[in-house]
Amino acid sequence: MRIIKTAVVGSGFMGAAHIEALRRIGGVEIVAIASDDVKTANKLAYKYSIPNIYDSWQKVIDNKNIEAVHNCTPNNLHFEINKAAVLAGKHILSEKPLTISSKQSSELVELVKNKDVVNAINFNYRFYPLIQHTRSMMIGGEIGDVYFSHGHYLQDWLIYNTDYNWRLETEVSGESRAVADIGSHWCDLIQFVTGLKIKKVLADLFTIHEKRMKPTVALETFKENEIDLSKNSNETEIKTEDGGSVIFQFENGRRGVFTVSQVSAGRKNKFQFEINGSEKSVSWNQENPNELWIGYRDKPNELLIKDPSLLNSDAREFAHYPGGHPEGYPDGPKNLFIQFYDFIRSGKDLLTEKPLFATFEDGYYENKIVEAILESNKKQSWIEI
Repeated sequence: MRIIKTAVVGSGFMGAAHIEALRRIGGVEIVAIASDDVKTANKLAYKYSIPNIYDSWQKVIDNKNIEAVHNCTPNNLHFEINKAAVLAGKHILSEKPLTISSKQSSELVELVKNKDVVNAINFNYRFYPLIQHTRSMMIGGEIGDVYFSHGHYLQDWLIYNTDYNWRLETEVSGESRAVADIGSHWCDLIQFVTGLKIKKVLADLFTIHEKRMKPTVALETFKENEIDLSKNSNETEIKTEDGGSVIFQFENGRRGVFTVSQVSAGRKNKFQFEINGSEKSVSWNQENPNELWIGYRDKPNELLIKDPSLLNSDAREFAHYPGGHPEGYPDGPKNLFIQFYDFIRSGKDLLTEKPLFATFEDGYYENKIVEAILESNKKQSWIEI
């Protein structure tokens, strides 16, 4: 197997997650980590034996030995870094959103058409074994015609007005937060599984905390506050949504609805969807990812347990352990990265062969969905994408 030299830009929650997943697949050598937080980068480099630590992402782009880049930076840096990587001829795997606007994403989509680079976005939920099995069921006609799709993505990590993160700042994260951050995952997955694009949306968004206490020092995502915010914070206005509900219409006219919230007490990462088809229904919950509920009208319902021997043949490669051995969140990125680097080694062209992973084109369409949702909420009317 050809060894591909790669680098990770960003040392936060997702940067560490990418590094850990990369260390679990073969044929990839992490030769550098870049971050303006050199202290954290040093810790990760020491933990995972990464030889080079850069204090700027530009040094990764300039290193001609690096063939691929993982962009795990805050949203406002995605466009600049992704563009630089493509122009340098490096394969690029970006965190979502691809950029903070469809205008920026459109430029990247046009750019990669003329460059021989593989591009991907970390919509990692596509790569759970039972998600691949569900998609296989849909393609094979087992679920039938899609009648209705619904679900939610609920979290509680921003429930208090003292909870704070860079994702709350529009100049860093973009105009949308809950929808762009977690709603984008829901939209990507429902489109991936059904094979249908969302074409119209009707949104109703809300912001519970219009003002929050911003710490005077940066806090890591999903970490408990370790400072006294009464003495080390300033009140700041919040312009992004804490949650909301979206009714949508697929390209074939079928309807659906989903809800997102980052202020739902007790819900740590409750990502759930259900598809009601003409033959059967399927439902999956990310917090219990090794079970797929299958519902019927005229016979008892089923609960399929993740087991390679029980999955459709085209989904088995995504289950790495036997039945009864749970696989979870860290295995989604691992499976995505396997697909990404195998695609690079194969020399395949994204213009002629569509991969299982999300590409810049998918990221551009996700930007369009988010922007349509924001416009719909503002106008309180249906918006076509």
